[in-house]
Amino acid sequence: MPDPISPKKRSLMPSSPLRRTLRAAGHHLAPVVQVGKEGVTEAVLAQVDQALIDHELIKVKAGTETPDDRFSTAEALASGVEGAQLAQILGRTLLLYRRHPEKPRFEPLPAAPRAARPDRKARPERTTRPELRSRPDRTGRTPRPERAGRPDRTGRPDRTGRPPGRPSGRPPPRRR
Repeated sequence: MPDPISPKKRSLMPSSPLRRTLRAAGHHLAPVVQVGKEGVTEAVLAQVDQALIDHELIKVKAGTETPDDRFSTAEALASGVEGAQLAQILGRTLLLYRRHPEKPRFEPLPAAPRAARPDRKARPERTTRPELRSRPDRTGRTPRPERAGRPDRTGRPDRTGRPPGRPSGRPPPRRR
């Protein structure tokens, strides 16, 4: 019976929004480490480990002269470096990721558990959007947020200072 998971997919991290973000961020990166004719050695693993500490997301280029194919090279790199995950294999270019311990760029740090204080009631969360926390004026009505792009029907100039009916600085067309 064949293996249910393809060897190509076995070495990759599971599909997730994180993996999609990593692939998008890794598109513009240049390879930092190159695997040569010796293959994956201790020196290469040390370089990958240091590069992951420095950059958190790196590209590794596996040369054509490597003794292993790209999938076994990827498995050797992912298993040789502690905590490294393989986000993508594209040709002979491998994208490796390991979350930075202090300042992660792609994943938030796990939240520290907060101790509940029994003497205080929980307050509802405040919103930061001003249009959602507007208060009624003297008439008792809640003001609506201004809508950009719609001309004011009162005949007054809009926020740009232009009179209504003229969306640009050009003069109106001549009538014949």
